[in-house]
Amino acid sequence: MKIKILIPIYNDWQSAIELLKNIDSNVANLQYNFSVILIDDASIDPKPEIKVDFKNILSIKIITMKENRGHARCNAAGLKYIYENEDFDYVIPMDGDGEDRPEEIKQFIENLNYYKDKPIVGERIKRSEGIFFKTCYLIHKLLTFTFTGKSIKFGNYTCLPKSTVQKMINDKATWSSFSGSLAKIEKDRAIVPSIRGARYSGPSQMSFKNLIIHSFSIIGVFKVNVLVRSILFLIIYLFIIFPFLSIITLIPLFLTILFNVFVIKISNRENYNEYEKSLENIKNVQKF
Repeated sequence: MKIKILIPIYNDWQSAIELLKNIDSNVANLQYNFSVILIDDASIDPKPEIKVDFKNILSIKIITMKENRGHARCNAAGLKYIYENEDFDYVIPMDGDGEDRPEEIKQFIENLNYYKDKPIVGERIKRSEGIFFKTCYLIHKLLTFTFTGKSIKFGNYTCLPKSTVQKMINDKATWSSFSGSLAKIEKDRAIVPSIRGARYSGPSQMSFKNLIIHSFSIIGVFKVNVLVRSILFLIIYLFIIFPFLSIITLIPLFLTILFNVFVIKISNRENYNEYEKSLENIKNVQKF
């Protein structure tokens, strides 16, 4: 079995090298062929030379992009590149900073014996971030479930069979949200517990603005659900508060409408034509 590990990188080369070392040690004795594909999202910092003598990773490719397009689109372009250019059976996308722990790769591999043709997702059971991020993440989960009916507790860290990769590269939502697209196209998913690890070095590159866009990108995949549920809420709420109409009682209505406008606006990031042309953004490919 051939497994490709897909890792988007933007400037965080020190963490990436540390991650590669840890992946190499953690896939020892697993009876699969592991290769790594790094997607360099037009990093400003120069790439270091990879001088580590890997014993278990068969090969490493660094795909350098011409223009920075963000983490989600790196994953999307990476899946497309792998499907069109690589011989593989599974893809494991993971973050390059250590927050997706390489120790958990073994869990994915062990579960392939039971879920050969299912995507396996790493469902977060514990997080390492501060109280502010955890609070924002809780609000995101509540909003997502309330407006879409979907409980999405996983991120990029998954193990995808080739059949799922094929579905994802033919879904425009993948260009905007990895987890949203996967939740939409694959209802039957296997789950393994996953602990959010600590970054190897430096502060998180996820700004509050990007966190908001990330959250609404997931919700935007299910914008029809959002619209239907919002309309039902508005009808019921208006019926209840009609005898007590005031500026204050109308605030939830305005907020709901504003929420829908923002969801629809963010969902415009789903652009299949852009996704189809995403590999034109590749500057060069280096193999080690």
